[in-house]
Amino acid sequence: MKRMTVVLAAILLLVFAGPTTARPEVATTSLLPAAEGNPPATGFDRAGSDPRAIEIADEVMLAMGGRGAWDSTQHLRWRFFGRRLHVWNKQTGDIRIEGIDRDDGENWVVLMNLYTKQGRAWKAGQELTDGQELADMLDRGEAAWINDSYWMFMPYKLKDSGVTLRHAGEGVFADGQPADVLELTFKNVGRTPENKYRVYVSRDRRLVEQWDFFADAADSEPQFSTPWSNWQRFGSILLSDGRGDSRHTDLAVFDSLPESVYRDPSPVDWSSMR
Repeated sequence: MKRMTVVLAAILLLVFAGPTTARPEVATTSLLPAAEGNPPATGFDRAGSDPRAIEIADEVMLAMGGRGAWDSTQHLRWRFFGRRLHVWNKQTGDIRIEGIDRDDGENWVVLMNLYTKQGRAWKAGQELTDGQELADMLDRGEAAWINDSYWMFMPYKLKDSGVTLRHAGEGVFADGQPADVLELTFKNVGRTPENKYRVYVSRDRRLVEQWDFFADAADSEPQFSTPWSNWQRFGSILLSDGRGDSRHTDLAVFDSLPESVYRDPSPVDWSSMR
């Protein structure tokens, strides 16, 4: 399989392999009832989106557990390809990110709120109090979260603000199975609005099992194609951790977590969490 390296503002330097032939071992029904109760985010380009594409997006949401289950999910944890650890309070917007600086090998922790953009940061165990240093680290943390969360939760964001959703017809996976293909473009949203994605939805499970990335919406060929595999249930929702040769780890959904997870930079004793 061809390996590709992509450097982007919101997609950091990583190496991925192309699609595998593995199929998710979840959901056995080939026909799902019409999806209901999945309103688009404010700013979703409904007028520019295809009705069929919207219908498929609603079927994807239903297959993953439904909009109600997604909206009521409280806390999510994952480690982005074995590197940055994220903890997200989905209800309040509080996040915790732990990483290691590639330049100097020092640990860093960002605790902030996605809505207020306010927070605190530490590097090598020392809190950053200089205004510019802190601002830069908070911006770094937010950028990492934007990138990493899209690689984790994209199928839940098909009807996000600024998204135009089109049905690009039928495609096939690496194993020859048919797929419905959705095309996502963006209007004045995010850090890289010029990007384009093609998302492949399985005909039987109605789950996203592959995506193609285009750095520019005008490009005819993707810069990379990556599978979404190993869908598993966490709490009331389904999540996928497989991305070809790379994999997210430490996935978990929590009904509650102590406030210290989002306020205290000290290492969290995850063994005590349920």
